Amino acid sequence: MILFPAIDLKDGQCVRLKKGMMADATVFNDDPAAQAKLFQAQGFQWLHCVDLNGAFAGHSANAEAIKAIRAAIDLPIQLGGGIRDLAAVEAWLAAGITRVILGTAALTNPQFVREAARKFPGRIVVGADAKGGRIATAGWADVSDLTPVDLGKRFEDAGVAAILFTDIDGDGLLGGVNVSATAALARALSIPVIASGGVGSNADIEALVAAGEPGIEGVVVGRALYDRRIDIPAAFKLAGSRN
Repeated sequence: MILFPAIDLKDGQCVRLKKGMMADATVFNDDPAAQAKLFQAQGFQWLHCVDLNGAFAGHSANAEAIKAIRAAIDLPIQLGGGIRDLAAVEAWLAAGITRVILGTAALTNPQFVREAARKFPGRIVVGADAKGGRIATAGWADVSDLTPVDLGKRFEDAGVAAILFTDIDGDGLLGGVNVSATAALARALSIPVIASGGVGSNADIEALVAAGEPGIEGVVVGRALYDRRIDIPAAFKLAGSRN
């Protein structure tokens, strides 16, 4: 299982939100590139990055910081936030981003997501952000009637790399990852699932591994890393050889 350290960008700084509320942001580092270098030095094999301003604006808003991160590290990067058309996908992949995450567009423009996945197989991740068990979009401001399973099923034959399942109700609160919902989603889909939201300690990583679902590809870890609640070497050992 891959451990994805998270850099969430707001106004060019590394922040963590609570339940996706932009007004409830804690700044952890004003130098995103330096933070990315630290994660690489700690031994992580991937980086997860989200342009929070972009998610609300509908277009990339922290491009300078993202490009600085890309230049600073050798790790593959998956990037989400405000990527809503093929030109934006192409531009970020050309800029060295490994995988792009399409969340709002997966709900509002599924044909675009399928087209992107066909053109760039294995490089598109579908974001399934759930609030109260329903998919939320536009920076988690709008909640639909669709469930994560419903959304995932739409793209099972599209060639997407993974489904990023974020439990918004637990995001940034350190209260524990939603293992049961993540495992249920992994069982329901043929697409690999990445868990996100609520990781507070190594016990959450252990619980995901113990779920025994081979479809769980990895987990995004954010605030718990910044708050030093994760024993990183022990977490790598728990998560296994992919780290």
